[in-house]
Amino acid sequence: MCMNSPVRAVSQHGFTLVELVIFIVIVSAGLAGILSVMNTVVKSSADPMVRKQTMAVAESLLEEILLKSYSNPPEGYSGTSRAEFDDVDDYAGYGTSAGIVDQAGVPMAGLASYNVAPATTVVSSSDLNGIAVKKITVSVTGPGGAVSLSGYRSNY
Repeated sequence: MCMNSPVRAVSQHGFTLVELVIFIVIVSAGLAGILSVMNTVVKSSADPMVRKQTMAVAESLLEEILLKSYSNPPEGYSGTSRAEFDDVDDYAGYGTSAGIVDQAGVPMAGLASYNVAPATTVVSSSDLNGIAVKKITVSVTGPGGAVSLSGYRSNY
């Protein structure tokens, strides 16, 4: 006796070509969005370093100025270069337009795109209980923008 068993249809498992194409399109659009955000983040990741470098240049010159005498020493000022500046007021009118230089006038490597402009103003002694004070403001411009720092030098 021969029995014929019914033939079962075998169901197939997997993805169709249309499903794969739709998946690839969706994943590609998502990756394009993520990569565009990463591009923006990576471009601006050096900004804090440039700003910190601008701040360091300003701090350095402000500290140099604050370490000088409040007023002209008795022997007077006879120099014209920054290395010969002996009081705070000598920096009035000093500035750079071709990059940062040290006290001897030698250009500092890597700082050619930075410029400084210090300014000194006398603060009214009536504002500070009769104490003579000068406000020193150092402005530095660089690739990341401008930074201004202020300090006070009293006659002690």
